[in-house]
Amino acid sequence: MTLYINTVSADQMTIALNDGTELVAQKIIQAPRQQGEKLVPAIDSLLKRKRLKLNDITKIVVANRGGSFTSLRIGVITANALAYALNIPVEAEESGSHRKKFASYSLVEPFYDRDPDIGKPKKFKL
Repeated sequence: MTLYINTVSADQMTIALNDGTELVAQKIIQAPRQQGEKLVPAIDSLLKRKRLKLNDITKIVVANRGGSFTSLRIGVITANALAYALNIPVEAEESGSHRKKFASYSLVEPFYDRDPDIGKPKKFKL
């Protein structure tokens, strides 16, 4: 069973379960800047709905390109952490892109289309 994670959009996220080429379940969640709070519970809910457990996941595919800086990181970090904890492979949605292989595990790196806007002072109008 493959778990697919896409948190690229700042407003929603998509998770899906595939068994080979067959879509088993898919959930699109409206999560305006709330992916961090909603992603793991949504994965748990999707698995329970299909009477599956985390150990039934044999691979994770994650969207790792474009969109919101923070949203993208949430999906990639969650995919990497789950894959590491379950000792299963993780892959970028675009095969072969931004993947690091270590002795016993692999990681997907996020690919940002632009520089992050974190920590830059904002100008406020009074």
